[in-house]
Amino acid sequence: MEYSQNIDVRGCSKISVLESLNGFRQWGICMIQFYFLSILFNAVSGYALAMEDKDREGLKETGPYFSLDNETTRLILGILTLVSGLLKLLSSTQGDIPVIGDLLPAILGLVAGFILIFDYYHTKTSIESEKSELLERIIAKNKRWIGFAAIASAILHFLFPTVLFL
Repeated sequence: MEYSQNIDVRGCSKISVLESLNGFRQWGICMIQFYFLSILFNAVSGYALAMEDKDREGLKETGPYFSLDNETTRLILGILTLVSGLLKLLSSTQGDIPVIGDLLPAILGLVAGFILIFDYYHTKTSIESEKSELLERIIAKNKRWIGFAAIASAILHFLFPTVLFL
């Protein structure tokens, strides 16, 4: 038996109890979770890209931590950031314009995730190709700036959630 009394859950517009348990709105999914994940993954991926090896040399390795120098950690972070960026393109938060509303964080998430995944691929492959080397040179030149842009996007996205393109 379905109980469909209208209630307000987590800032979503009036939805039924059954829909609220599944996290669905009348016309789609309530995307507060992807909003948070986009901010989190853009910030962490941006930090991983912006920090160069020489910047990390002085950091102490004490206590429980996960290292952003670990290739597997960077691969997983890249996959999660890429998926988060893709889902941000396909979803929108309440009161926001679909696709355009979160365009900059979504694109930077896609780019940062791609770079982290490509770095993993580039370190593991033994196949040399001209296109791969060209892409590696472009990424190496712009990696730090893309990291800073992803961090700035995450901060601005957090502070100004309803601004167009942020």
